[in-house]
Amino acid sequence: MGIVSWIILGLIAGAIAKILLPGRDPGGFVVTTLIGIAGSFVGGWLSSTFLHHSVAKHFWDPATWGSAIVGAFVLLVLYRIFFGNSRN
Repeated sequence: MGIVSWIILGLIAGAIAKILLPGRDPGGFVVTTLIGIAGSFVGGWLSSTFLHHSVAKHFWDPATWGSAIVGAFVLLVLYRIFFGNSRN
């Protein structure tokens, strides 16, 4: 997969992670989208490193989508933990 595919995947994964974890985010929609993109990269890296399942070849592979969504979800949770209380 190319960089554009990962960005599209990250946008969708970030939206799905936001649906799974509703509420106000400290950075709004743009930051949530960027977290989704970063989460897709992190999830893909973790999947290929620890699960020995390369996700870089097929865009429609369920493992690719699962790792991207889980990565985005985890980064969104961490972001809320560290920066969630800065906005009153």
